Amino acid sequence: MTIHLWQAFLIGVIYYFGQMGTPWISLAGTHTVMRPLVNGALVGLVLGDPVKGTIYGAAIQLPFLAWIGAGGSVPMDTALAGTLGTALGMASGVSPSVAITLAVPISLIGTLVWILHMTVDITFVHMADNEAKKGNLGRINFLHVWPPQITMFIFSVVPAMLASYFGAGPVKAVISGLSGTPLHVLTVIGGLLPAIGIAMNLQAMTAKGTLVFFLLGFMIAVYSKMAILPIAIFAAIIAYVYTKFIVGQKGGAR
Repeated sequence: MTIHLWQAFLIGVIYYFGQMGTPWISLAGTHTVMRPLVNGALVGLVLGDPVKGTIYGAAIQLPFLAWIGAGGSVPMDTALAGTLGTALGMASGVSPSVAITLAVPISLIGTLVWILHMTVDITFVHMADNEAKKGNLGRINFLHVWPPQITMFIFSVVPAMLASYFGAGPVKAVISGLSGTPLHVLTVIGGLLPAIGIAMNLQAMTAKGTLVFFLLGFMIAVYSKMAILPIAIFAAIIAYVYTKFIVGQKGGAR
């Protein structure tokens, strides 16, 4: 698959919308667009195969299930992992498992983009401080929104666009050179990495009264042979009943 320049640009825009601090899609939620499952589907839509993009995005999502950014720190850039991981995976024709091994180091590189952006934004903070001394509220509002967003747009779109446009060929060449045992090893590693995200998620679910719901869902999925969608609907109903009538009553009793 060939990624054209306009497609690479749109992939960069998707990455920009997945950045923390982007206000333009506040209704949808930045934390939704930054997830590989979502931006992978959007990248697939740009590349003409949203179903395949969703498959790649879902695979890349697994290692980042327990991702959290606290105090302004970004340990891994899930938005870049989803966008570039899906784009390069689809362009090079590798399996989703191999795409995971591409996405994880990409997510670490993406933290450099965030650090660079935040470092440059300090300049705008000092400029806003000077305007605050003058009581210029309109100028403060301008400095709070537009310069940081323009900077973020440039720092996000340009690297992602160039990596998507020029990176597909080298990645395909490297994958071809790794055919055989090395590629099989990458596939196995890519299959193991999701276990890390699942294990971290399970660690957060060990609270009293929580893990039992996971076990219930697991047993239903294994032994009922139902598809994921009806199980998810049943889970939503159970969650609503539990929080409304059990957790809610306990909170009212207090």
